[in-house]
Formats: sequence, structure tokens, C-alpha cells
Amino acid sequence: MHKLVESAVNRRPRILKDDMSTFLSVDEQMDLLEKGAAEIIRVADLRERLEESRKTGRPLRVKAGFDPTAPDLHLGHTVLMRKLRHFQQLGHTVIFLIGDSTALIGDPTGRNVTRKSLTRAEIDENAETYKQQVFRILDSEKTEVRYNSEWLGKLGYEETIRLTAHFTVSQMLERDEFGKRFQSEQPISLHELLYPVMQGYDSVCLECDVELGGTDQKFNLLCGRELQRHYGQEPQIVLMTPILEGLDGVQKMSKSLNNAIGINEPASEMYGKLMSISDELMWKYWVLLTDLKQSEIDLMRADVAQGKLHPMETKKKLARTITAGFHGEEAAESADENWARMFQQKGESEDLEEVAVAFADVSSADANQIRLPKLLVALGLAASGSEANRKIAEKAVKVDGEMVDGAVIQVGTLPVRIVVRLGKRAKISLIL
Repeated sequence: MHKLVESAVNRRPRILKDDMSTFLSVDEQMDLLEKGAAEIIRVADLRERLEESRKTGRPLRVKAGFDPTAPDLHLGHTVLMRKLRHFQQLGHTVIFLIGDSTALIGDPTGRNVTRKSLTRAEIDENAETYKQQVFRILDSEKTEVRYNSEWLGKLGYEETIRLTAHFTVSQMLERDEFGKRFQSEQPISLHELLYPVMQGYDSVCLECDVELGGTDQKFNLLCGRELQRHYGQEPQIVLMTPILEGLDGVQKMSKSLNNAIGINEPASEMYGKLMSISDELMWKYWVLLTDLKQSEIDLMRADVAQGKLHPMETKKKLARTITAGFHGEEAAESADENWARMFQQKGESEDLEEVAVAFADVSSADANQIRLPKLLVALGLAASGSEANRKIAEKAVKVDGEMVDGAVIQVGTLPVRIVVRLGKRAKISLIL
């Protein structure tokens, strides 16, 4: 074993067999671990390693890495954290890896341009906020928090060369982002090619049995398996979770896209944003953001389909469940009551169709105003701007239950959810 790898492994906490609680059966563990998993490489290997864990009393070492590229985490990040929690609940060793060194490179996943480099001070500051936020989901006393600068910061020139020698340029270009940029003659910086290699080396140094990541991370995760084989380790099992769409229901949840729900947001804002997602997206949130069993979610979905349960009540239960997880039951109940006073009295009990509208498509010159005629057309309530203007002049338009006679309406901080009514027709508009 290379001395850097040995040093990193020796620093991890040791758990003695006598300290371990009895593991559940493999079938019971798989029932929880497979919930919400998009792909596992390989399922048979995971079952085998879980069985070995039960026989020896040695917990699996399970990690997920997070580069501290922004100060706050959102619900999209918590999909992996919740799966880490599932392993933790089953008695396995969970490693929350802060990629303070890989953040200097910037993960090229999903990027068509090179990421802007962060300073060491920015990375360190963001890393501290991550540590404060992650323990809203994970058990702080049972979580191994590591920084990959422990080993990457000590890599010398020779070892870096030896690591990169295990991969070819053609392998790197098989990666979707790199392949597209190469074909379109977009720049690919050399340091970006190092990212998957360094992430793979993390798994070697931590002797991981399992690594978690989103489906967009597959290339990086498989690099870890490749390097572990070289270092004489059993290749890690890769468990990938789906990408969580944001409030728009289309694009990946991201603060830069203004479609995210931050875990530090006040309870009322978190609850309100959760109520704004579509009925279809709600089921994915149930699977990926709660601990409810898949069988229970399937039963609830069947009841909605059969008309036994109203989708609005199901969504309210989801919003309460997630909000309570971060802010407590009392805050969630208060947010529920406030939302009902603000919105259900405006006509949402009618189960209206919800339409997501980009703020840029309906905005006025003022940053906090939208053009009502444009909004009516975007919602399909008016065929044209002239018809919309005529209906407004006829005082046939209401916004949140109040008649509007002007072409411009004031909005608050995005996203904003409003009920727009023209005559007998009404829709809910989510302004993003």
C-alpha cells in the first residue's frame, strides 16, 4: 500500500465488532437501500458484501463527496445525504467527504464551460457551512467527516503522474461533457481531466465499499473502481440516485437557476416552495426526500389515482414532512396553517392547473413587476395581448382573489405563486 493511502486509512476511526449492533437481514437492508436508487453497480456485489458484513460484524464503509463550491446546501444535495443516512441507520460507517481539494478543480459534470476557480478562503468558508448543515440529516456522533486535502494535498509530482497513467485521453473523451465540448471545439482545460482521477483516488484512500453519487456522476464513480483494482482493493459498489428537478420540474435543482429549496430557508418559505411543485413531481420528492417506504408511497399514489385521496392533501403532507425534518413539527404545522390562510382562501381548493412561467417572459422594466397581459397569454387565459388588455379594462381579471384594473402587478421574491382568474377560468401561476 502506498504510504499516502496507508496514512489516510490509518486516520479513520476504528469500530470494534463488539460495539456493533446486529445487522438486519440482507433482504431487509436491500429494501431500504434500493429505494430511490437509479442504478447499482452491481446489485449482486452489494448483496454479497452486506452478507459478509453480517457474518464478520464489519460495517461497510460508505461515502459521498461534496465539493464546497457554494455556502448553502439545497434539497437536491440531501438526496445523497438521505441515502447515507439509510446506510447509517443500518449500522454501517458513513463518510461525509468534503472535497476541499477537488473544489479547486471544479467538477466538470454537466458543464459546457470550465468552472470558475474558487480561492482557498472561499472553499474553507463554504466547507464550514456544510459541516453545520449536514447534521440536520446525519448523526454527528456516527459520521466520519473527512477532507480530501488530507491525501490530495500531499500528492507529489511522481504520484500524480502514476495516477493519471491509469487512464487514457480517449477514455476521458468518452465522458459526455468532454466529448461534446471536443466535437464543438470548446476549450477543455487540462486540470479538468484530473477531476475524475482525484475523485477515484479518494475511494482508494478511504477504502470505500460503497460510493454514492447522482446518475450524472457515473464516469467519476467508475474511476474509483478502476483505481481500487490497481491498489489491490475490492472495487467499490456504485449506488446512483436520480437527479432531482427543481421547482420548474424540468432542470436540475440549482441555486443558479433559481429553482432550488435551500435547507437553511425559513420554514414558511420551504413549505411554500414545496407546495408549488407539480403533482407529478411530488411523487419523486416523496421517494427521494423522505424516509417513507416505497410500498407506502405506492399505496398513497394509488389512492390519489382512484380518487380516494386528494393530491392537494398529499402534497401538504409532503411539505409538512420535509419541513418538519429541518425545522421541527411545530414550525411545519405553523407553516401549513399560514399557507392555508394565504392561498386556499384564494381559490386553490378548486384544484386548479398550475403553470410554470419564466419571469423573463412576463417581466416589466421594473425588477419586481410583471406585465399582466403577458401573463394571461402565457397561462392560456387569453389568446393575445390585445384580448388580455380588453379583459383587464372590463375588470374581468382577478389576481389572488382581487380584481386588477392595471397592466402591471407587483411581485415579491421569486419564485412567486399566484392565482390568476379571468371570468370563470383560473390557473395557478408559478413565476420562476
